[in-house]
Amino acid sequence: MTVRFYTTLSLLALVIFVACQQNGGFRKKLKIRDTTHYTKEAYIEEALDSNVLNKFLATNTNFDQYDEYIRNFYQKRGYHYAWINKDSLTEQAANFINMMKNDASYGIKDSSLINPDLQRLTDSLSQGDAGLHIADTSRPHLEMLLTAQFFAYGNKVWGGLTADSAKDLEWFIPRKKIDMESLLDSVVRKKSNAFEEDEPVNRQYKLLRTALKKLANLEASTKWDTIHLASKATFKKGDSSQSIISIKNKLAALGDLTVNDSSSRFTPELDSAVRSFQARMGQKVDGIIKQTTVDALNVPLQQRIRQILVNMERSRWVPLEPSTDYILVNIPAFTMYVYDKGKLDWSCNVVVGKPGANTVVFSKELRYIVFSPYWNVPPGILSKEVLPGLKRSGAGYLARQNMEIVGASGKVIAPGSINFSKYTNNFPYVVRQKPGGRNSLGKVKFLFPNEYNIYLHDTPARYLFGENKRSFSHGCIRIAEPKHLAQWLLRADSSWTDKKIDEALDAGKEKYATVKDKVPVFIVYFTAFVDSKGKLNFRDDVYGHDARLAATLFGGNETKPAKAALTDGQEKY
Repeated sequence: MTVRFYTTLSLLALVIFVACQQNGGFRKKLKIRDTTHYTKEAYIEEALDSNVLNKFLATNTNFDQYDEYIRNFYQKRGYHYAWINKDSLTEQAANFINMMKNDASYGIKDSSLINPDLQRLTDSLSQGDAGLHIADTSRPHLEMLLTAQFFAYGNKVWGGLTADSAKDLEWFIPRKKIDMESLLDSVVRKKSNAFEEDEPVNRQYKLLRTALKKLANLEASTKWDTIHLASKATFKKGDSSQSIISIKNKLAALGDLTVNDSSSRFTPELDSAVRSFQARMGQKVDGIIKQTTVDALNVPLQQRIRQILVNMERSRWVPLEPSTDYILVNIPAFTMYVYDKGKLDWSCNVVVGKPGANTVVFSKELRYIVFSPYWNVPPGILSKEVLPGLKRSGAGYLARQNMEIVGASGKVIAPGSINFSKYTNNFPYVVRQKPGGRNSLGKVKFLFPNEYNIYLHDTPARYLFGENKRSFSHGCIRIAEPKHLAQWLLRADSSWTDKKIDEALDAGKEKYATVKDKVPVFIVYFTAFVDSKGKLNFRDDVYGHDARLAATLFGGNETKPAKAALTDGQEKY
């Protein structure tokens, strides 16, 4: 299959080498490794001539950034062949070539993935009784091409865009580091499936690649006609309509409907299929076919394929799955996932920043829990809401909002001693909301100190967790189950019993608890992902990050929303 709109990927440059060695990707500093595992029996009798390698590198300047890696690899193995066994490809070479060809077939297109010269050579291999055979004159060139291509492929597929490019796209999670030489040493010694097993990518990347292949095959074999509903039409269990036939066909093609049914009746099986699809799309799960459900079914498969590719690129940047405790918040899914020793333990709904006050994509370590917290009013709300209220009614406004004014020392200042009319901004005091049920942070907040002043916290506005699209905050993340999170973080600390936690939540007096073992918090942005049940999910591009990344990857005129960075005048909670 040819996915037409991916041809522009060939214009995408390879990752800048110096940027990678500073911010993830390949390590420029070469390490001296133990090479005693190399034995003569591991190689064929023939070895490369170092002069031939020098000529290859001088001629193939597209591999210049990998020159040092390639030389070091062959020096360490005495210039013996890695990919060719006598006159045929090794199993590892065949696996690698198949992987590159499959990736190119399913839309991951880039000249670094399948070099035209390598494509020509592998296509020309003769098939004999003992397998593929390589002409003597082609053998050295093919060997060196495979090694050079391994570094180019790894740079693109396992490393992705440079860290600087990712930051331009508002992604501030530290990049993983890949020791490609050690990886190459390992895979050329292993047998079948070595590449699938050893790929230095997050598991989510592999799951998305599998989903991509299925969707690409579906796109090649299926006509994805638009389903039209009459204005304000809805269907539920027991209804009948000709439109239901088309809906069943699409749900069956996507795997949500698992029975063969071409009738026009809304059956119980269709009800289950609709609920499955709605859950995968992040919609309200009610089993009712309405316009929003049909709109999601009508999204062209090519658009879904591109959405997967965009999120596969993000998956290249993230670290491999931690085996420790950690917390992950996926902004477009409006969900927090809590992992116990690398395994998903529980999850809950969250509220994230509204467009224009984006929640930042970054990671830090959670260190403190603050029970019954104060809320210090940020400058934006102070100048736009609080100061006008103070000018109108002074102490009365503070009483209604359960607020107080404190100086730099933390001492409470009487509002009658301040001439509020003098200030429109640059107010020299701190206005804070006192602990209690009306506090904007609720009864607890969770701190992972960061330069963005973002944290997790409770909220008195509990009704918002019932909404499907929960982007209402001013940057911080409100969580639906704050008590559960406090219990989970303190579960190994015998001094924090459930009773003590309850008392701290309701104390009305601020109290800090230190988390003994710091817990990494990853705030990420994935609009396509495979969930813990193995189902492919899609979400809306809340902040326009997909559009910007797609423009970088594919070119074209994708919409690029203006960056929505928080300023000092905006609320950050």
